[in-house]
Amino acid sequence: MTTTTSWPFAADATFADQLDGLYVPWEPDQVPAPRLLALNEDLATELRLDPTSLLEREGVDVLVGNAIPAGAVPVAQAYAGHQFGGYSPRLGDGRAVLLGEVIDREGRRRDLHLKGSGRTPFARGGDGKAAVGPMLRELVMGEAMHRLGIPTTRALAVVATGEQVARETALPGAVLCRVAASHLRVGTFQFAAATGDEALLRRLLTYAIERHHPHAADTDRPALALFEAVVAVQASLVARWMAVGFIHGVMNTDNTTISGETIDYGPCAFMEAHDPATVFSSIDHGGRYAYGNQPAITAWNLARLAETLLPLIDDDQDTAVAAATAALEGFAERFRAEHRSLMRAKLGLDAADASVDDDAVDELAAELVALMQEHRADHTSAFRSLSDAARGDVARTLALLDEAPEAQQWLDRWSAHLGDDRASVGAAMDATNPVYIPRNHLVEEALDAATSGDLAPTGQLLAVLADPFTARPGLERYAEPAPDDFGPYRTFCGT
Repeated sequence: MTTTTSWPFAADATFADQLDGLYVPWEPDQVPAPRLLALNEDLATELRLDPTSLLEREGVDVLVGNAIPAGAVPVAQAYAGHQFGGYSPRLGDGRAVLLGEVIDREGRRRDLHLKGSGRTPFARGGDGKAAVGPMLRELVMGEAMHRLGIPTTRALAVVATGEQVARETALPGAVLCRVAASHLRVGTFQFAAATGDEALLRRLLTYAIERHHPHAADTDRPALALFEAVVAVQASLVARWMAVGFIHGVMNTDNTTISGETIDYGPCAFMEAHDPATVFSSIDHGGRYAYGNQPAITAWNLARLAETLLPLIDDDQDTAVAAATAALEGFAERFRAEHRSLMRAKLGLDAADASVDDDAVDELAAELVALMQEHRADHTSAFRSLSDAARGDVARTLALLDEAPEAQQWLDRWSAHLGDDRASVGAAMDATNPVYIPRNHLVEEALDAATSGDLAPTGQLLAVLADPFTARPGLERYAEPAPDDFGPYRTFCGT
C-alpha cells in the first residue's frame, strides 16, 4: 500500500472529484530503489514547490510514486483515440497515473502525472514500465520546446527505479513526473461520447471550459465556443511546430490536447534538411504524420472532437453540424495567419517593414522554403543565417543554398524590404530564429550515455537548450546538423 504524506506538498484532485466515469482509481507501483536522475528546479519553483525538499528522500518518493501527497487521488485516466486513422475505443493511461494537481505561482492549475509507474487496467498487455532513455527524452524535448516559446508539457523530474525493463535488451527503468495544464485530450471527449452518457459528456465539457477556456461559459453555445477555442490554440500550436521544424511523429487524437500544449515526446524529432515529407517515426510507414502533413492532420483530429460535441452544440443535428463545420473551416485561416506572423518575424519583416503585405510575406517565405528543400538546406541553420545576411554578410546563406543564382535573387528581393537599420533587424531575427535545437544525433548521444549511467551529456545538452537564441563560443557542435554517417534516423514510441 502506498504511503500518504503531507510532505513535501499537498495536492488537489478536481479531475477525480468531478469526472467519475473517466478514470479508474489506481496507485502507482512501489519501486525498490528510487534515485533522482533529474529535477527541474525552475519548474518546481514555478509550481510553488520547494526544490530542496524534492531532493530529499521523502520528496523523491512522491516524484516516483512510492508516496502520495495529501489531497491527491491517483487515477488512471480513460480515453479513446484514432491511432494512425484507426479508432480504438479504449486506450487510457496504460502505464501512468494522474497523481494530482497543484496551483502554480500564476494561479494556474497544473497536473502532476507519473509515467512509467506500472500496469493499469488500460495496459493492453504492456508491462507499465518505462526506461531511462525515453523518460529523459521527455525532459530534454519538453524543456527545449518551452525555451523556444512553444506550449508544452514539461518534466518536473525523472527518477530511476532500480529495476530493469525488458525491451530488446534489459534497460534501467525510470518514472517521469510530467506537468501539464491538464491531460484532457480529444480522446477524452471521444471516450465520454462513446459511453452514451450525455450527462458525463456535459460534465467533461463544463470541466474543460472552467479549466482552459472559461470565456466559453458565458456564450450562447458553450460547446461551440469551447470547440472554437480549441481550434484556435491548436492552429497556433502547429504553426509554431512548423516554424521550428518540429515533427511530433504520433499525432493521434489522444495526443491532441484541449489546452493547446504539446504532449508525448516519443517518436518526435526536429527536421534538419528541409523536406515536407520528412518522417522519423518507425511506425509511420505511410507518412501520415510527416512534417508537411501536420496542419491537415490537426484539422482532421479537430473534426473528431467536433463529432463528440454535436449533441451539446444544438438539439437539431443539422444546425449543430453546420455550426461545427463553420468553426472547423476557420482552422485553415487561423493557421495561415499564425504561420504568416511567425514567418514575418523569422524574415525580419516585422522589425524592418511592417507594411509588407501578407501576400508578399507568403511569397517570400514560400520561395525560401522551396530553395531550402531543393538544396536540402538545414532548416534551423538557414533561417538563423538570415540574421547575418540582414547585416550584409550573405556568405552563410548562399553556402547553405549551394550558391544558386536563385538564392542571390531571393536575397536581393528580401533585402529590399529591410530598411536602413540592419543591425536592429538582425538582432530581432536573432531573438526569433534559434541557434540551438535538440539535434537528433546529440539527443541520442546524451540518452545513450545516460542509459549507461553518465548523465553529464544530458546536463550539458539541457544547459545549451536553456538559451536557444544566443550563440556561445565553444558550442558550435550543438548548432551543426548531424554528420553524414548518422542515419537514416528513426524514432520509437518508447514503450
